[in-house]
Amino acid sequence: MNIVDVGLVAAGLVALFFGGDWLVQGAARLAQSFRIAPLIIGLTVVAVGTSAPELLVSVQAALQSNSQLALGNVIGSNIANIGLILGLSALIAPCRIQRSLIRREIPLMIAVTVLAALFILDGDLTRLEGAVLLIGFGLFNVLMYRLATQERREHPEQVPAVNAPVPPVLIRRGREAARLLVGLVALVAGAQWLITGAVNIARALDIPELVIGLTMVALGTSLPELATSVIAALRGHSEISFGNVVGSNIANLLLILGLTVFIAPFGPGAGVTVDVLVMVGLAFILLPFALRQQRLSRLEGGVLLLAYAAFIGYSLL
Repeated sequence: MNIVDVGLVAAGLVALFFGGDWLVQGAARLAQSFRIAPLIIGLTVVAVGTSAPELLVSVQAALQSNSQLALGNVIGSNIANIGLILGLSALIAPCRIQRSLIRREIPLMIAVTVLAALFILDGDLTRLEGAVLLIGFGLFNVLMYRLATQERREHPEQVPAVNAPVPPVLIRRGREAARLLVGLVALVAGAQWLITGAVNIARALDIPELVIGLTMVALGTSLPELATSVIAALRGHSEISFGNVVGSNIANLLLILGLTVFIAPFGPGAGVTVDVLVMVGLAFILLPFALRQQRLSRLEGGVLLLAYAAFIGYSLL
């Protein structure tokens, strides 16, 4: 461990903070200008954008025959998204959960999680399974596009963005798109700096690769989602916050795991069963939480955070 690694971690945290702020502002105003629900933006553009670090890390690790790091990154990121990010966001500001999420996206996330878990636990992750996941990602985005188009057609007079006082006609789309893009670049760069520093520190302490993937790398690559969701919660855009997490989990399994396995098939190896079960369990627990009051309360956020802390403690034992 040296001063350079510590500096990378610090610089990464700064970039993540500002990048998350710019990304949320740009996404929310673009959604308002196009009369697209912020939830749809959160499920697609923001979710895929904040999942870019997971994609870069997992594909690079697979190409370097480091399947344990790649798989641990995807599983650990999905666990962190629900346990840490949603938990912390709910503690800051209880999250409203739209009915459409309860009817469609949360059950879809659960189905995708179960499918990916079956692929992981069947002994080998094959190129065919990767193709199935990638096709699923394409179908998911087609569904989101159709929903957005239908919403604009049925409710052309509505402006769905919340807490955005600027009239849609006065929003400069080019400027907001640039703000979103710069925020995304800052998030990816910040995550990469943080990952590099954190992994170097962890390896200096002789921590195993799978544990690094499940904890340090997964947490690092989930920091864009964390920064985006927390800032969205603080700014009153809880629909972006919740949609970001659900969309990111779907993207992690369909796009990132699918592309990683399609490029370089591998066997999951030993020691992932408990981690996969935790990922599936956290996905399932969101549904009763959402159904209870159509919101994620501070108490439920605390439960999710405690579950994540228990998982990290277990992984480090």
